[in-house]
Amino acid sequence: MPPPSSGIFKILGRSPIHPLQDHIAAVDECAQQLIPFMHAVMDNNWQVAENIQNQIADLENRADKIKVELRLNLPKSLFLPFPRSDILELLASQDSIADVCRDIAGLMLGRQMNIPEPIEADYLAFLKRSIDAVDQAQKAINQLDELLETGFRGSEVNVVEDMIHQLAAIEHDTDEMQISLRRSLYKIEKDYSAIDIMFLYKIIDWTGRIADTAERVGGRLQLLLAQ
Repeated sequence: MPPPSSGIFKILGRSPIHPLQDHIAAVDECAQQLIPFMHAVMDNNWQVAENIQNQIADLENRADKIKVELRLNLPKSLFLPFPRSDILELLASQDSIADVCRDIAGLMLGRQMNIPEPIEADYLAFLKRSIDAVDQAQKAINQLDELLETGFRGSEVNVVEDMIHQLAAIEHDTDEMQISLRRSLYKIEKDYSAIDIMFLYKIIDWTGRIADTAERVGGRLQLLLAQ
């Protein structure tokens, strides 16, 4: 199997690997911005929150542009190192992470939502662990070069499989944290308006979706290894 920079790709079209890696780099940066965004929200500093939300939107737009470019230029040749459909599904999973980060920031800024003080620390820990999943997904995707060079064989496969298992463990952590956070919110929800509580549950759900979707990226990559 030829490496990504070999002549066969120059003839049949460029390898999709580097655009995939560029895409998840933008996605990861987008997710990372949620941490300073949440700190600004908790400080009621809405000007800073708006500035960061604009950065998140710009990063999501950058990821979208890479996605469109990759879709338009993805070779239809049978000489791709893996099925075209698998690349598109992997790309879609990565892109969904940026979408949900944009949605979280947009909703919280638009409604000037706050995280109740009794659950602030737990929510921040949950958010950071969810973003850990995106970091881990990026690390795994960044191994695609080495996987392709080795023909998806040898010790490199074991390295990536271990990364995917770690990603699944992180996602499991976020599931447990999400359950605990919902219980904590339930205990104090009578002290807040029903509308605010409804949207808080939505934010918690979307935050968990960051990790869920990152784990799905790992699952897509695992399917490539299996083939």
